[in-house]
Amino acid sequence: MEATVGRHLIRPYRPADRAAIRAICADTGFLGQPIDPIFEDRELFADYLTRYYTDAEPESTYVCEIDGVVKGYVMGCRFPQKKERFERRILPGLVLRGLWRYFTRPYNPATRRYVKWLLTRARHEVPFSPPDMPHFHFNIRAEARTVATTRAVIDMFLLYLRDCGETQVYGQVVAFETRRGARMFERYGFKTVDEREVTKYQDLDPRKIYLFTVVKDLAANPTLYGLDLHKAAP
Repeated sequence: MEATVGRHLIRPYRPADRAAIRAICADTGFLGQPIDPIFEDRELFADYLTRYYTDAEPESTYVCEIDGVVKGYVMGCRFPQKKERFERRILPGLVLRGLWRYFTRPYNPATRRYVKWLLTRARHEVPFSPPDMPHFHFNIRAEARTVATTRAVIDMFLLYLRDCGETQVYGQVVAFETRRGARMFERYGFKTVDEREVTKYQDLDPRKIYLFTVVKDLAANPTLYGLDLHKAAP
């Protein structure tokens, strides 16, 4: 299944896309900008955030490309327990790599602050994740970040879930205001089930930043537009 939106091609993931996805993950990891000012170990960052999706469940990933170059992706998981087992298997190796780097080639001060946040505050700032429910997350480079492209790549993933028999999906999305964020998600058919303020960016961004958990009922509407907008219009 493929779709064309202007110059953008939306299509299923291929193994050759792996390096591009890892690069996009690192290049958009700080509120749409490169993660480097927050965490300098790009390979470790990409390993933790993308490896399950590209290596263990690649059929649930879709990409958008321009002129043959991958510019964005939506990565999903239909099997949360499988993901938990995968992460338990790889996490010790990631931790050891991080510790080795931490002590032998010392991270810079910003990265050390990020590691401290991971160890002391992260678990308190991550909102509720519905158990045993498919989830997704997406990133798109700035030059490809349009409403039409975002809609097309997410719609393709949502329709894939529906065709697989899934009835709900959740995502965790960043927003800068709680009320505006909740209204935006509702406009596209998502219900906010939890939100937490995130402090890991506060040294570089003065705004209050929130992470929302949002859930979509695929049986009601498996796309971003259509019925959702009509329901939200009043």
